[in-house]
Amino acid sequence: MPSSPTKKTPIKFARRTSSGHVVSLSRDDDVDVASEFNSSGGPNDYANYTVHMPPTPDNQPYNAAGAGAGVGGSPSSKPDDLPAPPYRKRATRLSKDEGDFVGGGGGGEASGKLDRRVSVMKSPNNKSMLLRSQTSDFDHNRWLFETKGTYGIGNAFWSTDEVEYDEEGEPMRMADFLEKPWKPLTRKVQVSPGILSPYRLLVVVRFVFLILFLSWRVRNPNPDAMWLWGLSIVCEIWFAFSWLLDQLPKLNPINRVADLAALREKFETPSPANPLGRSDLPGLDVFISTADPEKEPPLVTGNTVLSILATEYPVEKLSVYISDDGGALLTFEAMSEAASFAQVWVPFCRKHNIEPRNPDSYFGLKRDPTKNKKLPDFVKDRRWIKREYDEFKVRINGLPDAIRRRSEVLNARERKLARQRSGGSEEGSTAAPADSKSLPTATWMADSTHWPGTWAAPSPDHSKGDHAGILQVMINTPHHEPVYGFPDEHPYLDFTGIDTRLPMFVYVSREKRPGYDHNKKAGAMNAMVRASAILSNGPFILNFDCDHYIYNSFAIREGMCYMMDRGGDRVCYVQFPQRFEGIDPSDRYANHNTVFFDGNMRALDGLQGPMYVGTGCLFRRYALYGFNPPRANEYTGLYGQNKRPTPPPCGPPKSGSLDEEAQSMATHPDLITPIKFGSSTMFIDSIAVAEFQGRPLADHPGIKNGRPPGALLEPRPTLEAATIAEAVSVISCWYEDKSEWGERIGWIYGSVTEDVVTGYRMHNRGWRSIYCITKRDAFRGTAPINLTDRLHQVLRWATGSVEIFFSRNNAFLASPRLKFLQRVSYLNVGIYPFTSIFLLTYCFLPALSLFSGTFIVQTLNVTFLIYLLLITTTLILLSLLEVKWSGIALEEWWRNEQFWAIGGTSAHLAAVLQGLLKVIAGIEISFTLTSKSANEDEDDIYADLYLVKWTSLFIPPLTVIVVNLVAMVIGVSRTVYSEIPQWSKLLGGLFFSFWVLAHMYPFAKGLMGRRGRTPTIIWVWAGIVSITVSLLWISLNPPDGSPNGDIDV
Repeated sequence: MPSSPTKKTPIKFARRTSSGHVVSLSRDDDVDVASEFNSSGGPNDYANYTVHMPPTPDNQPYNAAGAGAGVGGSPSSKPDDLPAPPYRKRATRLSKDEGDFVGGGGGGEASGKLDRRVSVMKSPNNKSMLLRSQTSDFDHNRWLFETKGTYGIGNAFWSTDEVEYDEEGEPMRMADFLEKPWKPLTRKVQVSPGILSPYRLLVVVRFVFLILFLSWRVRNPNPDAMWLWGLSIVCEIWFAFSWLLDQLPKLNPINRVADLAALREKFETPSPANPLGRSDLPGLDVFISTADPEKEPPLVTGNTVLSILATEYPVEKLSVYISDDGGALLTFEAMSEAASFAQVWVPFCRKHNIEPRNPDSYFGLKRDPTKNKKLPDFVKDRRWIKREYDEFKVRINGLPDAIRRRSEVLNARERKLARQRSGGSEEGSTAAPADSKSLPTATWMADSTHWPGTWAAPSPDHSKGDHAGILQVMINTPHHEPVYGFPDEHPYLDFTGIDTRLPMFVYVSREKRPGYDHNKKAGAMNAMVRASAILSNGPFILNFDCDHYIYNSFAIREGMCYMMDRGGDRVCYVQFPQRFEGIDPSDRYANHNTVFFDGNMRALDGLQGPMYVGTGCLFRRYALYGFNPPRANEYTGLYGQNKRPTPPPCGPPKSGSLDEEAQSMATHPDLITPIKFGSSTMFIDSIAVAEFQGRPLADHPGIKNGRPPGALLEPRPTLEAATIAEAVSVISCWYEDKSEWGERIGWIYGSVTEDVVTGYRMHNRGWRSIYCITKRDAFRGTAPINLTDRLHQVLRWATGSVEIFFSRNNAFLASPRLKFLQRVSYLNVGIYPFTSIFLLTYCFLPALSLFSGTFIVQTLNVTFLIYLLLITTTLILLSLLEVKWSGIALEEWWRNEQFWAIGGTSAHLAAVLQGLLKVIAGIEISFTLTSKSANEDEDDIYADLYLVKWTSLFIPPLTVIVVNLVAMVIGVSRTVYSEIPQWSKLLGGLFFSFWVLAHMYPFAKGLMGRRGRTPTIIWVWAGIVSITVSLLWISLNPPDGSPNGDIDV
């Protein structure tokens, strides 16, 4: 029968007739299957219809009478007769209006419709048709097709013809079954027990071997050389202790995975609390720090800014701040140029899904740029944006000359006007030239006004340590709704349907005045924390060095998954691993540092969390303010085996002070709630807001400290003049007076490694951190590949560790909220530089052994060799398993071991000496910035690798190499010409000397420069050391005939 216009087109099915034709028919058509079936002489046409189904209780043969009885509603009297299959529609249902039972044989249209559906069941020959041709079992699929049966109710199928009702008479809909269950945003992925269990077992086994070996060494002295035996025993005991400190925190490595789809469903999908599907994610403030445009080129900083402005995070929730601690006009104007270029670069990235979004890195990729690009105008857009970027680079490179020429012209004009004013007031006065010369040589902005920051020619109020505070909003707060491009908006690029908004971008240069301690980078970061709290107050902060850019535009979302997941309110920061570009392929000086970032940090994630390493870290603002976590545990006992929860902490202050008597009851100084935030009431009021907005969604009973969905949908207020004025006041140099900034609040002062100390204080309060390793590198930066720069970088880190050891931040003084193994890891941070004393001594022991003809043991007996073999074998096996669970390469592990020996004999030793001088004599330590300038040699991008810049740090490892080489020659010569050669002692000394030289090989290769062109000073020092060692040896062991050591000339 024809369907009405309002009905949907009926679904057509096909059936093979007795003549072999295929006839289409509707599911609702009446089909006389029995007559057609019988006219063909039996079920021959359906002989090949074989659907195999298991003989379950619902899939058993039954006769037509039983089926008909089931339809009629009366039960069958025969025990073998089963009811109709459970997948058919219920023939009896509850009426919502009348509450009567309606039988399957009722009258009216419904009855006729049901009769047609089961007409095949009423035929006397229907049984043979509904049975499978091979097994004679009831065919469910055929029955469902012929009777229009359904599958009941559920989220897989729901009938649209009739409405079902629940026991309370409420209509049931399929939408009731489609509500998605709660999903976690992250999950832990445990390391395979097949790797981790043997790894832990080997740690125990090697520790036992070390104890047995050291006890054997102590019980078996070498009477021939007690001094050599004593030095070696002390060094070996320290090495065993240092190995244990490094190994214990690695016993529980884990991996983590974030679910970006679940994050999008929770925060950016339409829901009753968010009907428009706007972003409910919290705000994010991104900090970039720079200090010197000479060592940190503005082009590198500008590329970092562009990668952040184009990242995949809600535009209205993202704010970018750059701290220029040098107050340079060059950096200011370069950031202005970057903000201008971002107007085309950011929409281009969004339109074509560009990765990475650092233009310099993107255009430098060595691959096909059209891969996976489908829009037909991509090639045209890329060609045009590449030309724009080249022009942008030229403008940045030309800024120094443009500023200089502009300043010269305007300064000449000022001097001319000064002479005219002086000459007009006193004609013929001889003071006119002096007045014109007394004018300062100012640095001018493009609008012909004085730059308030640092001038090229320093003068009062305009030098690096003496200038006004500067805060400039270069890109204002974006609109809370998307602003899409339209045709012909741009003459060359079509951004139709692309959101063209840009995040807020602010330039900050804090005030500096003589007589104030500005606390280097930590002070600059704290100034940005206060300014951002006034302007945007994002509950989360992500900090970068100026040379680290976003390589994965979705990395921030992955980090936010850990903050917004269940238990995320206890996470103080999410640390991303540091990845580097521009490293030589062999990684000669272990610049990638993968053993630390992929091994140690991944293992700490299984404890209380990784350390803060200075850049690429997503902070919770509330934790940076020095408050305790909402829930924490205390660990007591010898190794923290007793765990108990702590009482809930006090909330954030609503005014400028709290009850100090209640705070004095805290048992540890780090657990005292900060109360002195400064004089800004606007800043203090922002603390509670940031704490609330940083909470995860309260969409699960397990979330104890959440916020309701849709609470962050309100648009951000526009900036007013009073707000900006307040932000300028909080970056003044006097704001931190009589406050707790740098002591309990923000980045902690007093160490050159303020990052480690800041992270330690948070862990000490009971917070935990997360290590986020993304599949695609999250961020990338640069690292010094020159040996001198690399050693100075390591020197700065080691000096900070020595400062930590001699300060109240020593892990020995930690609170009971710090886990035992986490305490061990922080203890290792403060102790590892002191290993250099024992390492340097041990590197000279093989040479001393060869000089004296003795060895650290009396003889190379079997016991010593077996212990040596066992300790070495277990170390190799541990290294192989560590490589397995951390994912690093064996070559990277070996490079790390080599540079550990190089840095331990040079930079670490110097750090210990500097730290002791600071503690004993109070001599302050100052460091210069590591140069981040790009290599200007276009023919060889690794030219800096071969550049040798002499430093005093070269002296100890150079001495180790020369002394061991000379000792090997002397030892071989004496043994060969000896009447009774002692080959065992020679082999022992040669083996250990070779071990030392193998670790020093990258250092020696670095001293050779390019193609062996070693600087003259290296040969001079090598000659001096060789001659000194030879004369010393002759004096201590004179040749025959000179018993007193006198040398006849």
